[in-house]
Amino acid sequence: MTTNQTAALRPDDRRLPLLLDRAEIADLLARHQRSLDEGVFDEAWGRAYYAEDVTAEMPIGTVRGRDAVVTRIREGMALFARTMHLGGAAVIDVDGDRATARAPQLSTHVLADGSEALFVSGGHAVTELVRTPDGWRITAAALRIAWTHGTPPRLPTGLGPAADAA
Repeated sequence: MTTNQTAALRPDDRRLPLLLDRAEIADLLARHQRSLDEGVFDEAWGRAYYAEDVTAEMPIGTVRGRDAVVTRIREGMALFARTMHLGGAAVIDVDGDRATARAPQLSTHVLADGSEALFVSGGHAVTELVRTPDGWRITAAALRIAWTHGTPPRLPTGLGPAADAA
C-alpha cells in the first residue's frame, strides 16, 4: 500500500462517516429485500425497516403509516406461494440524517392460486430514509415497475390502486 493509500484510510478521514452510513443503508435495503421472501410481516418486522410515518407506493396501491404498510405487504405477498426478490447495488446519496437510494429489482413470483403460474417483474426501487435512534429506517418507498412477464395475480376486492382512489 502506498503512502497516499494509507493516508486515505486514516480514521480521522471525513469520508468515513459517509461510508459507514452508506454501508448501513445498503445492509438495511438488502435485508429488507431478503425478508420479503421469508414471509414474516409482523409488527417487529415493520419496526425493523420502516419509520412510523412511512409512505409506500406499490403496484397494489399506496399506503401511509407503518401499520398500513405492513398490512398491505402481508396482503400482497399472500397472493404468492413463493417469491424471489433480487436487487442490484443501490446508488445511495446521504445528506446528514436523510438519504435516498435507487436500486434495480427483479422479482419472481409463483402464484398462490394453485396454478403454479409465474409472474415476473423488473424495475427499480426508490427509497427515502431517515436516521433514527435505532438506525436508518425507510420513510418513503416506491417500486417502479418497468416490465412484467407472465400471469399477474388476481387482486381481491379492496386491494390495488383503484381501491386507494375510492
